[in-house]
Amino acid sequence: MKRQPWSRIVALAAGGAVQLLTTRAYAQDAPDLGRLAEFVRWGGVAASVPVIIGAMFLIRVVDNFSDRLSARFSNRRPTIQKVQTTVRFFVYIATIAITASFSIRVDPTAMTVIGGALAFAVGFALRDLVASFIAGITIMFDRPFQVGDRVSYGGEYGDIIKIGLRSVRMNTLDDNIITIPNNKVFTDVTSSSNYGALEMQVAMDFYIGVDQDAKMAAEIIREACLTSPYVFLEQPIPVLAKQVILQDYVAFHLKARPYVFDCKYEKPFETDVHFKVLEAFRERGILPPSLLHRSVGVPSPSDGQSGRGG
Repeated sequence: MKRQPWSRIVALAAGGAVQLLTTRAYAQDAPDLGRLAEFVRWGGVAASVPVIIGAMFLIRVVDNFSDRLSARFSNRRPTIQKVQTTVRFFVYIATIAITASFSIRVDPTAMTVIGGALAFAVGFALRDLVASFIAGITIMFDRPFQVGDRVSYGGEYGDIIKIGLRSVRMNTLDDNIITIPNNKVFTDVTSSSNYGALEMQVAMDFYIGVDQDAKMAAEIIREACLTSPYVFLEQPIPVLAKQVILQDYVAFHLKARPYVFDCKYEKPFETDVHFKVLEAFRERGILPPSLLHRSVGVPSPSDGQSGRGG
């Protein structure tokens, strides 16, 4: 009989030991679903159904009541929406806790089996859901934005209408509902324009030729902002100016930064101001940017000297 070399014998023994240890470890980590069923109170599961239905009904009542209050007291809309979100969050948590207490027999053995099952499920099936749940709790306390804020995120721009346990919902200015998983919120930069307040700054850009009356144009823009029905007069209305290159044109850039009294009127405010500025520019003869042609003058017969004109 041919003898095996010592290296091969050691390798085979090590491989067998690793396989045995792996099998035992998996057997210990894998949840015993048969034993898990022994700790379920089936009567409690049936009793939990009315609790879940009642929670769904309560959430609908809270949503309808909040919508009516927001429509009636528009100046308190952000506060009402914040209370609505908080109530929904605690209703979810209370429903989960009550359902679990009705449906599960709590003892050390049950906790061990349930803990193993939950760890197994979280590790292989519920990673994203648990990450979104934890991120939702973080959002509630860290508050990178609030319900009612006008937010820019991932190329989308709109109002935050709901912060849930799993996702955030945004209503864009095109009336599209965008759903953002909570765990994705922390992977991108989020910009909040009003951050819990009704009023919001609205930046508006205007361009005129460098040979036009820029001071008169700035006064026209400021007056158009002041006379708009959407302006928030408690904030100043600065108009900033600088010379820029715009598509091979030398232009004068005027930027107004007024505040609108309610962020939902951002676009009507912007439209109203632009129409007023356009009409006033036309009446005062203020022209948009254009190419400036400069010509070289011919020598004068009288003095024989050349000059330049513009």
